[in-house]
Amino acid sequence: MLPTFEPLCTGLIAMEVAAAPRASKAALAQGQRRRLSALLATASRSSLYGPWLQDRDPDQVALSALPVLPKSTLMARFDEWGIHPEIRLDGLRAFVADPARIAQSFLGRYVAWESSGSSGEPGIFVQDAGAMAVYDAIEALRRPVTQVVRRLFDPFGLTERMVFVGATNGHFATTVSVERLRRLNPMLAPTLRQVSFLQPLERMLAQLQALSPTSLATYPSMALLLAEQQQQGRLAIQPREIWTGGETLTPAMRQAIGQAFQCPVLNTYGCSEFLSLAFECRHGRLHLNSDWAILESVDGQGRAVPPGQPGATSLLTNLANHVQPIIRYDIGDSVTVHETPCACGSVLPVIEVMGRDEDLLHLAGSRGRKVTVTPMALSTVLESEAGLYDFQLVQQAPRELLLRTSRRGKDAQVALHHGQQVLADFLAGQGVPQVQIACQSGAAPRRGRSGKVKRVIALAA
Repeated sequence: MLPTFEPLCTGLIAMEVAAAPRASKAALAQGQRRRLSALLATASRSSLYGPWLQDRDPDQVALSALPVLPKSTLMARFDEWGIHPEIRLDGLRAFVADPARIAQSFLGRYVAWESSGSSGEPGIFVQDAGAMAVYDAIEALRRPVTQVVRRLFDPFGLTERMVFVGATNGHFATTVSVERLRRLNPMLAPTLRQVSFLQPLERMLAQLQALSPTSLATYPSMALLLAEQQQQGRLAIQPREIWTGGETLTPAMRQAIGQAFQCPVLNTYGCSEFLSLAFECRHGRLHLNSDWAILESVDGQGRAVPPGQPGATSLLTNLANHVQPIIRYDIGDSVTVHETPCACGSVLPVIEVMGRDEDLLHLAGSRGRKVTVTPMALSTVLESEAGLYDFQLVQQAPRELLLRTSRRGKDAQVALHHGQQVLADFLAGQGVPQVQIACQSGAAPRRGRSGKVKRVIALAA
């Protein structure tokens, strides 16, 4: 069964996506309002949103008058949330629990993926062909071209070898998206590959060496780890560009990665709730895809902050997804929205994002060897294999860790000790045997620079 895809819909939306960055600000605002009105009209049919929207003119409803709904509320009322009654949480949970069904259509019509549990609970998100057409068009048309001359001679990317390094065993947004593209275009499949970062480092490096990617996509912490391996001679690849996302990319990280691989490092911003929220332009500034997504930067009381100032969190409204309306959804990132036009000429607003702020762990491996482990890999293991979402992992010595949760009681102890075992097994496979992992429940978490809970904390210098 082919994944969800409608060529005509994708083509029509692609024309809108291509034109928007060069439109006037007034035209951009009108298009956004038109899509918001259409979304609110659809959401009024939802049992969850209906009480706020029924009998109201969607053209007149102010977004700020609607409630902020966190992931916990949406998941607790999942079967009331969506528009189509056949989309039920029990069926979706069974679907995403099967790795063999990654990128398959749910009920023959929908694309489904799950989020990480970075806010304490995983989410499941469903979209139809129309929403996927928006994501596809944005990915294809707004990702900047780093080497124009090469693309002129190879417009279809036939000489490209693109590799994503991440969690490949679950229904995560990027994993599903990459596999979906491979299945839709068999000719692309040999040049678009995925490499798991949950396998032993030596095996991962060997796979990357064999694939020799021209374009590498991964998380900033993993890109930094690969940069270390490249500099130390355990990896020798020559990518033409590196794409990062999912974590905060600091200027120091960008410089270190770029120097190691001698290629441009470009950052993206997205989430499970909207796959590609922003891309960097050629001037290195993130442009929000505001024609299809509204991102409200607000303070701790939910009030809008002025342009140029960082908010305590951000509220996302996805204008593309009419299956599972996402309206004023708290994504937890501190975002600054700028009004000053960018030199690239795009009218799409420039944003700065302070997202996840995590540490690489440098552990003492066997025979005195240093082993570096990325926070994203550690989080994936604890979430997907132990079902532990509300956690913080603190390094206390070269081979000593503290795994803690704010939860209390017997269930918390069971979850912690399960996490302790799967974490020990994972680290042993990475070359860190006999690691000591202490457990602690009822502990208040430490927070990073972004104000979000810092889930992985390295040993202090």
